Amino acid sequence: MSKYYLTTPIYYVNAAPHIGTAYSIFTADLIKRFKKQQGFDPVVLTTGSDEHGQNVERAAKAISKSPEEYATAIANEFVRQWQALGISVDHFIRTSDPKHFETVRDLFERCQKNGYIYKGSYTGQYCFHDELYVNDAKPGDPCPDCGRITETVTEENYFFKLSAFRDSLLKLFEEQPDFIQPEARKNEIVSFVKQGLNDLSITRTTINWGIPVPVEGKHVFYVWFDALISYMTAVEGEGMWPADLHLIGKDILRFHAICWPAFLMAGGLPLPKKIFAHGWVLVHENKMSKSRGNVVRPGPIADVMGGPDPLRYFLWREIPFGQDGNFSYDALIERYNSDLANGIGNLASRTLSMLHQYFE
Repeated sequence: MSKYYLTTPIYYVNAAPHIGTAYSIFTADLIKRFKKQQGFDPVVLTTGSDEHGQNVERAAKAISKSPEEYATAIANEFVRQWQALGISVDHFIRTSDPKHFETVRDLFERCQKNGYIYKGSYTGQYCFHDELYVNDAKPGDPCPDCGRITETVTEENYFFKLSAFRDSLLKLFEEQPDFIQPEARKNEIVSFVKQGLNDLSITRTTINWGIPVPVEGKHVFYVWFDALISYMTAVEGEGMWPADLHLIGKDILRFHAICWPAFLMAGGLPLPKKIFAHGWVLVHENKMSKSRGNVVRPGPIADVMGGPDPLRYFLWREIPFGQDGNFSYDALIERYNSDLANGIGNLASRTLSMLHQYFE
């Protein structure tokens, strides 16, 4: 049977894993197991760490570390956590890996050769937390994604002609109606693209921590052009591209469903087959954040409950896939007792007793 290649997001190195990131990797691991049972061979799962950008540079400086030291510590923690949670990962790609540099430069040069890259400059608002240009914001305005105050930046950039791909993207969504799932998310993207697209800055000159661009000057690649390409770098030379599934959180869908296909179209490369954007794991109906103090880590839960399976079961049983869902310790314990102990556990116990009694 044919190959199957799936990816999770590559996780930003701003904090150790929490149950939201665990939800993505648990689900990808489940799909990998299921695809193997269906007979796909090989089945390859890629995850990794997104390490470049000004946010990382600033965080490292604040604790007197180099960006590479800071990113390595967080990346190692992700690897350790996934191993402890029994996740079977084939590739953990770091965007600071030198082999990734070559993949990014290759796609840039393909896009440039095909006429989709041009030099310009940008003055406007930028959210350093989300690594996001906020085109319609004014000085002092908050970021529409995270609510933090944007900062004014002025710099020379190289731009990608995203505006040229409006019709091509709409055609893709029409001809492949399951390219984006679930349906509600696809409808949001289609509506957004129909309004027209702005060209995208893909390089920065005011930071050092990034992949150097093969042009004159001190340009490094903007985080999304860098990060998305990691899905290709991870399986370079293995014949696994294109990906069969990108499994992501809903907050990064626009980058994956608009920018990523456009980059690949511009470079003349095959597109992934499907993008699924799942919802958030909320804690007491609120999004997890360090400022709220409501971040829940998967490791301690697995330690207390004798392994990761109770948490896996809870997340899949409690949250309708594709939608937001709520986590609480009370709900976890209730689901554990009612389903795993009293329901499924009792059924397993009775079945084994009858097998022993009647069939030796």
